[in-house]
Amino acid sequence: MARNPQLNANGELTHLLSIEGLPRPVIENILQTADAFASVGDREVKKVPLLRGKSVFNLFFENSTRTRTTFEIAAKRLSADVINLNINASSTAKGESLLDTVDNLAAMQADMFVVRHASSGAPYLIAQHLDRTGAKHIHVVNAGDGRHAHPTQGLLDMYTIRHYKKDFSNLTVAIVGDILHSRVARSDIHALTTLGVPEVRVIGPRTLLPSHVEGMGVRVFHDMAEGLRDADVVIMLRLQNERMRGALLPSAHEFFKSYGLTQEKLSRAKADAIVMHPGPMNRGVEIDSAVADGGQAVILPQVTFGIAVRMAVMSIVAGN
Repeated sequence: MARNPQLNANGELTHLLSIEGLPRPVIENILQTADAFASVGDREVKKVPLLRGKSVFNLFFENSTRTRTTFEIAAKRLSADVINLNINASSTAKGESLLDTVDNLAAMQADMFVVRHASSGAPYLIAQHLDRTGAKHIHVVNAGDGRHAHPTQGLLDMYTIRHYKKDFSNLTVAIVGDILHSRVARSDIHALTTLGVPEVRVIGPRTLLPSHVEGMGVRVFHDMAEGLRDADVVIMLRLQNERMRGALLPSAHEFFKSYGLTQEKLSRAKADAIVMHPGPMNRGVEIDSAVADGGQAVILPQVTFGIAVRMAVMSIVAGN
């Protein structure tokens, strides 16, 4: 059996490329390590020296505000030197290949690449290339690749669920909306099933669900009210209009009517259910403002927890 490219020969995490295939103890170790960093933001001095002297390059070939900013804050709190590459003005915009760009940055004594790319598999390609060229000391963290994976978002979602629900073993989790185009949904599903959640549901119109999605270990619902019944956790997804090809929906208004989360629909879930969203939110499309700003929403804590989780991931892959 081929070795997982994220793990070294001792089973230790050296890159974070996808949650798929990660052993449960590795995921649990990340969540436990994040506990140690969660209180750093409350301290007067917010830095710890774990990545002092290390250079972290943020390579965002796709636009991002929340993910890029939380990675930058996380790296700086670990005392790393952070370099944000301006992709629009970089050599890739002038025709240089992705791997040539990587080689040039590696020659600048990079220690870690945080990569977001529109093409699925780009972080894998970079990790394999670094391995082949002898730059095994450089770690790659996937910050989202195409429709494939967004592992740190999946991990911070697991951290959020663990914070509010304590235990994964008795939960019903509903993921609602554009499953087809969502790398967050894929990462969440892999993490939830690996951590032993007994019932993971996906809810959405047929046009926005992958074919054979049941093979990922989920139950499929096309009716929102039925899918939310007695759920402990509700994860809403943004409509990925930029990745859609063709008319998959009649209109945003029609989508909200059937699959937008309102207080009335949320009442089908358990009274203590939490509502999550990876952001950015489209109010009035996938979620009503009354829910987004309501007492069951934990959307802003997700963002805060994301810093601690990304600190944990970067410190672990760097060998701390």
